[in-house]
Amino acid sequence: MALKSVESQNIEFKSNWRDEYLKVICAFANADGGRLIIGIDDKGKPTGVENAKKLLEDMPNKIKDILGIIPKVITKNKKGKDTLAIEVKPSYAPISYHGRYFVRSGSTIQELKGKELTKFLISKSDRDWDEYVEEKASMDDIDIKTVERFKEFAIKRLPFVKEEKDNFKLLQKLNLLENGKLKRAAILLFGKNPKRFYTSAFIKVGKFLTDTDIVASDDVEGNLFEQVEEAIELLRTKYLISKIKFEGIYRKEELEYPEEALREAIINAIIHRDYIGAHA
Repeated sequence: MALKSVESQNIEFKSNWRDEYLKVICAFANADGGRLIIGIDDKGKPTGVENAKKLLEDMPNKIKDILGIIPKVITKNKKGKDTLAIEVKPSYAPISYHGRYFVRSGSTIQELKGKELTKFLISKSDRDWDEYVEEKASMDDIDIKTVERFKEFAIKRLPFVKEEKDNFKLLQKLNLLENGKLKRAAILLFGKNPKRFYTSAFIKVGKFLTDTDIVASDDVEGNLFEQVEEAIELLRTKYLISKIKFEGIYRKEELEYPEEALREAIINAIIHRDYIGAHA
């Protein structure tokens, strides 16, 4: 009779042990943890394992040596057959199997590569992407005019910015430096040309006739402060309709969408933008 348990996000069955199943343990550790049960087929039927006692002695050391973690390994008897259960807890650090990284997705094992691997490693580091130092950047890459404009509109919330004349010290106080080097956030906020460092650091504005037919499109580059203002100006002058009305002798133009709502939408899009990899 088959077990009630079935393979899932947190459970996997194997009829016998193979060293390649270490990547299953790796995937559990990199996700939400789980249990790898040896001696049960994929239908949940106990098949038993040979040399259960030896495996119980050897397996923890092998897992520790190759993956660097120590899961709980216990023996169980199912229908008169010996099985081994390897209980894996989620790891706070990324775990690799022979230099490759795997995660559990449903009942499958997925290898992480490229952009997804970068995201995963950053997520395990307890730091956001923009908190890392940009090794190729220097203060020469900072746009002083943008820094000065920032001082003007930030003075109410951050009174110290107006008094600080040294821009290097200002960036330090804003936590945009680490060991004297610029963080990525500093380049995005105040850089002369952030796109030189990060190819996705721009806003694309477009107007569509249908889902596939583009009427017009523009790329807005520069640092984040410049991108917001230029995107608003583009929307105002090229993409949106302005209603004209008169208040007495004064002519007044109103965009079809409130400017503050547009500004908030653009800022939210920038905040949640993915800078890893090419721009989509």
